[in-house]
Amino acid sequence: MRRRAWLTLGAVVLGGGGIVSYAVATPSADHGAQGRAKRPPKVSALALKGDTTGRRELPRTDTGQFSLLGVSWPGAAQRLHGTAQVRTRSLATGEWSAWQDLGLDVDPLEKPGRGVRGASEPLWVGPSDGVQVQVVRKNGTTAALPKGLQVNLVDPGVVTDAETRQGGDGHEPAGFVAEGTPDATSSASPEPTDAATSPEPADSATSPAPTDSTPPAPTVPTAPSSTVPEPPVVARAGWGADESISPEAPEYNADVKAVFVHHTDGANDYSCTDSPAIVRGIYAYHVQVSGWKDIGYNFLVDKCGTLFEGRKGGVGLPVLGAHTYGWNRESTGIAVLGDHTSTTASNAALASIARVAAWKLGQYGADPAGTVQLTAGATQSNYSRTAYTAGTKYTFNRISGHRDGFNTECPGGSLYGRLPTLRAWAAGPAQGLKVTSVGGATASGSTYYTKGAVTVKWSATTPASLISKVQLLVDGKAVATAAGTATSVGATLPLGSHTVAVRAVHQSGRTATSAALNVVAETTAPAFTTAPKLSLRTGTVNTAAVPVTLGWKATDDKALRQVKLLAPATATFGPTTTSSSRTAKSGTTTTWSMRAYDYAGNYRTSSPSYTPVILQEGSTTKSGSWTTRSSTSYLGGKSYSSGSKGASLTWTFTGRSAAWVVSRASGSGQAYVYVDGTKAATVDLKSATTLYRQAIWTKTWSSSAKHTVKIVVVGTSGRPTVTTDGLVYLK
Repeated sequence: MRRRAWLTLGAVVLGGGGIVSYAVATPSADHGAQGRAKRPPKVSALALKGDTTGRRELPRTDTGQFSLLGVSWPGAAQRLHGTAQVRTRSLATGEWSAWQDLGLDVDPLEKPGRGVRGASEPLWVGPSDGVQVQVVRKNGTTAALPKGLQVNLVDPGVVTDAETRQGGDGHEPAGFVAEGTPDATSSASPEPTDAATSPEPADSATSPAPTDSTPPAPTVPTAPSSTVPEPPVVARAGWGADESISPEAPEYNADVKAVFVHHTDGANDYSCTDSPAIVRGIYAYHVQVSGWKDIGYNFLVDKCGTLFEGRKGGVGLPVLGAHTYGWNRESTGIAVLGDHTSTTASNAALASIARVAAWKLGQYGADPAGTVQLTAGATQSNYSRTAYTAGTKYTFNRISGHRDGFNTECPGGSLYGRLPTLRAWAAGPAQGLKVTSVGGATASGSTYYTKGAVTVKWSATTPASLISKVQLLVDGKAVATAAGTATSVGATLPLGSHTVAVRAVHQSGRTATSAALNVVAETTAPAFTTAPKLSLRTGTVNTAAVPVTLGWKATDDKALRQVKLLAPATATFGPTTTSSSRTAKSGTTTTWSMRAYDYAGNYRTSSPSYTPVILQEGSTTKSGSWTTRSSTSYLGGKSYSSGSKGASLTWTFTGRSAAWVVSRASGSGQAYVYVDGTKAATVDLKSATTLYRQAIWTKTWSSSAKHTVKIVVVGTSGRPTVTTDGLVYLK
């Protein structure tokens, strides 16, 4: 279905009473997605009106859709000494932006044709449908601003189905008829509103001056091979270049001695799906507004790192660009989309700049980190006020900023500050290479321990896209190789002590090696020199919780890491810990399982079993006078009490640890404890507070055997009473 569009004419009243006519393309009723799937770029212009103060302006004006703009004036050799600012209205939100400055330090053409206009840098603002402009002369001057000032609006159009799906919004491009500059979409030619303004002919901004004869076709050189791989580059057809607007053949330099880095200005919050449209917009502006034969940059790169072919002629050839006035004959130009005055370019963009710079310089055997003598093509000064004289040689870094050659802030202070990093990335070797972890191994101090199989991970500050491969070195020899984009590689180490490092091979062939790590491969399990053992300890006794101490001793031939309690509870202990206070259930056989680990991951398990047994008073042999007491506070609800000097109780058992359990109070007395017929201790049961079921005395032997424990009442003066609540032993 064919789509028709009507032109709606309107008028805008300018400050000072001037009028600018415009035409907005209006879609017909059958307009749809198919109709906008292929929309060519569109360039239009609106004249700026002067006022009594010498400024030029355009008030807020409704427009058709555009995404990029700039101001232009007659005479490519004339500089605009002042400030140009714009505001735009977002097509998506309807909100007006803050004022934005336009870059006016634009490189002039080395051989401008007749009628070529001077122009600001183009500014990407995103889809917009309204504009306001003001141009003010430089402070302290009274010189008039150039006549014929215009704001030039560029709609980059939609040229691919993918762009339609990603960003199509149904709005048509701007269709302006600027004062004295008939638009291609309309035959309307409004009369000039400012008699002092003498715009150039309509074709002067889009076509170079005619010549008497057609120059011979340039000789196309052969693309030399490079010392590094060619990065992926989106060809002109890929971003939708309209080749019909730049029919002139490209020109070629003899070689590429240097690379100049630029930024394009404009918003940094663009979507990378808009990058082809941004490149198309810059292309249309350079050709149809600035009057250049083609886009000025040889390459462009967006914040996602996508490289775009700029000026035609072959990415592998030394195409003459128009990016750095006075130095284009021996260089190539790379521009980053966005404004990097205070915001640096993304690492992805920087990596792509480094790759394309290394590739182009590598075609001519040049070191990206080196310097070179360039011959000045013009007499001028750069941003740092370094003076250059045409025909004289000057030293430049192989990768330089636009400002190094021309008086401009480009590529912005933040991006300019990253140029040393770019040179290092492009030249190699890899920077900041280090091993970040050794999987399958555990560090103890400065040494890693493993059973043998390891996965070594690394990082580098040089982007992986500039690294061709990474090798794992064991004792200085490569044992495994991974791609440059990899971040880890595995290997199995033989038993013994080794040094492990990684070596990164930069695309230039230069290598960098990380600091070496000490790694020990071993498979010997730890040993329990003292198997886990329980012993009774002092504390409160319950049938479900008898206080015990778990003790052990583990060692390893290399480095013990930890010991874990696996059952009946779980706990983790350091390599020097040898005991832990626990509780055990009376009358129940419990397995105490422990596992010792070394740093390599080898381990050994030991799982002995123990049973705490409570012997109450009824199982004793008595002598002297004892009284039975009953209370829920006692073990089993009963206890024996005696204040008779010499009264005794005797328990006989087979076990390896014993604890005497008593009740304590302020009036409690003392008792002697005999073990296997020998006096072992004198125990005082006195306590400021009343306590029940207290294991007050314990004894542990190295092994289980038959033992006799006897307690004897001392008959302490004033507090002779001893109340016993039983004996606990481990079997």
